[in-house]
Amino acid sequence: MNITTKIILIILTVFGYTSCTNSTYQEEKQVNIIMFLVDDMGWQDTSEPMWTKKTELNKKYHTPNIERLAEEGIKFTQAYACAVCSPTRVSLMTGMNAARHRVTNWTLQKNKSTDANDNTLDFPKWNVNGLQAIDSIENTVYATTLPQILQDNGYFTIHSGKAHFGALSTPGENPSNLGFNINIAGHAAGAPSSYQGLHNFGNNKNGTPRNVWSVPGLEKYFGQDINLSDALTKEAILAMDSAQKLQKPFYLYMSHYAVHTPIQPDHRFVQNYYSTGMDSTEAKYASMVEGMDKSLGDLMDYLEAKQLSENTIILFMSDNGGLSASSRGGEMHKHNFPLKSGKGSAYEGGIREPMIVKWPGIAKAQSICNDYLIIEDFFPSILEMAGIEDYNTIQHIDGESFVPMINPVGNTKNHRDLFWHFPNKWGAAGPGIGTSSTIRSGDWKLIYFYKDQHFELFNISKDIGEHNNLADSLPEKTNELAVKLSNYLRSVDAQRPTWKETGQIAKWPDEFLRNEKQ
Repeated sequence: MNITTKIILIILTVFGYTSCTNSTYQEEKQVNIIMFLVDDMGWQDTSEPMWTKKTELNKKYHTPNIERLAEEGIKFTQAYACAVCSPTRVSLMTGMNAARHRVTNWTLQKNKSTDANDNTLDFPKWNVNGLQAIDSIENTVYATTLPQILQDNGYFTIHSGKAHFGALSTPGENPSNLGFNINIAGHAAGAPSSYQGLHNFGNNKNGTPRNVWSVPGLEKYFGQDINLSDALTKEAILAMDSAQKLQKPFYLYMSHYAVHTPIQPDHRFVQNYYSTGMDSTEAKYASMVEGMDKSLGDLMDYLEAKQLSENTIILFMSDNGGLSASSRGGEMHKHNFPLKSGKGSAYEGGIREPMIVKWPGIAKAQSICNDYLIIEDFFPSILEMAGIEDYNTIQHIDGESFVPMINPVGNTKNHRDLFWHFPNKWGAAGPGIGTSSTIRSGDWKLIYFYKDQHFELFNISKDIGEHNNLADSLPEKTNELAVKLSNYLRSVDAQRPTWKETGQIAKWPDEFLRNEKQ
């Protein structure tokens, strides 16, 4: 237990926020942890507001269990992830920033890039094969994973749902090779072929996959009118029962495929949305959100029934911004309003996520933290929550623990910068979707877009929708942040695209500024 956690426990005991009057190191170490990660869930895809007020989009959704979690824990209003999924998931598993681990786009086929074609830029040879726990696979990041450290320290580690860590035909496609005792339905693909048990989750009746997206390992539910989110939850509960029989603390990585495409109805809830006259696609999407929320409620109910609630931490997070560039109903690029754009974008709509932490006896109920953090911070935070200090990793850890923010006895906002790096091209088009590098420094955010070599500077505290680009009117601030951003990218040997016409590598942001001034 580090000094920060000791101070928190002393303060909370004195002031009566914890019922544990004789907390010991062992009790802290044995806490159960649920990491509840949603796929493609936008900042506004919940009836619990993540802003200063409830919006029309919040009124659209019904997520009583997210509201319940917020009532019992602390809500983070400025939690960030990467703009697409695999980079986020690898950062969570390794504590590394995407610029360092180089799994900068989504993964699938071995040794094949998922970058879309571009007529101007060529993209670097990034780690297309994803994350591995061995060093003999090419085009991968070799790292000591979070679940492996937890397992080595006595935890029963459970993976349920979407993995998307390593490419097909690599060890990293199977979460069991990355430190999980149990893998439920996790494989290389980042989306399901079907959410419907009636359609065997995209498999043939004998369990063989129809395509690369077919969800593995859920044959017991084939032919049933059950949604994938529900099946994953039922299996996760059985796995937690196994941990109880072994008398081990558990780490459950509840990693939903929802609410990723294909947008399909959760039959338990969709009629309620149809009856309001909602756009058909959006009604299906809202039912998927509610199905995911039901999963959260089922897990919380299980903890209460088993008298585990007071000794279990729940962390709720999404892996990137809400999809808004395609496949949705209504107006494109508006599904995360007041945030700009959505999944794949460097704007807030692509990277700002809903986040809540319930930590009984530590996190004060109904509290809010407005300081910022980023996905790689979960790695050291979870280990600190588990009371694990004496661990070694192959990789350098970029993340910083947000435990001091939970009490709070401190913050990260005033002493650190956050960085995003996407030297790639995602498939969809829309505002802020492109090859870019970004820095968040206090209230300021600077984005550099490589293709047309321009900067965008925003004061996020005053302009959450990123409407007012101040790059030209505040050249000193633009230069300051360009230097910080470039220095960081150089320090991690970040990859850059090249120009097709000349074959030259694109300049660092501060190099471009210097050349412009000459």
